[in-house]
Amino acid sequence: MGAAEVVVPGVYLVGGPNISRAEDATVFVIDGGEELAMIDAGAGRSARTLENNILGAGLDPRKIRLLILTHCHIDHIGAAAYFRREYACRIAIHADDAAAVETGDPVLTAANWYETDFPPLAVDERLTGAGGTFRCGPHELHWLHTPGHTPGSISLYLDLAGKRILFGQDIHGPFLPSFRSDLRRWRASMEALLELEADILCEGHLGIFQPRGAVERYIRRCLRQHS
Repeated sequence: MGAAEVVVPGVYLVGGPNISRAEDATVFVIDGGEELAMIDAGAGRSARTLENNILGAGLDPRKIRLLILTHCHIDHIGAAAYFRREYACRIAIHADDAAAVETGDPVLTAANWYETDFPPLAVDERLTGAGGTFRCGPHELHWLHTPGHTPGSISLYLDLAGKRILFGQDIHGPFLPSFRSDLRRWRASMEALLELEADILCEGHLGIFQPRGAVERYIRRCLRQHS
């Protein structure tokens, strides 16, 4: 395990392989001064490690106001209940993935892949439509509905420190019938992400890509692989 990493000042990688546990998808925290926003929550067993990494980055987890789940898979949602219980943060997820979380569906949450259970968890905000904006202190954190990997997958982006940072968790897939994946919708989602011309891509499992040219090449490579 390692310490938190700075993506740009104000954006921290606090979880994921080599940061928390191997089974965790990447977890990010955005510093809005008097409030923090958290993107995803790992697979569950690393909750205290995530907490310690947030503290190690000089941030106060008591300031977490919002936990945004990019989709319903357990490697992204596992510690969501812990953070809401400890810090009373609101949990947001797209409406098309919300039922899987609220029922603890073992297949749709991919808990069966990890040979574990995901207890049903009520969500506070069901996102609807093509996109919207969250506030985190002075920052605008935009979300886009990017279905494909799952019906309710979302991506987020933030303009900060002269950079456009894109959080595209699991845009590489996989694409399976048990996930209700849809490659046609995914291709359209990837074209929408290319239009953002992001300078930095924070991916769910495969690392951080920069500068802008590297982001574009990665997304186009994914498109070629599933053409």
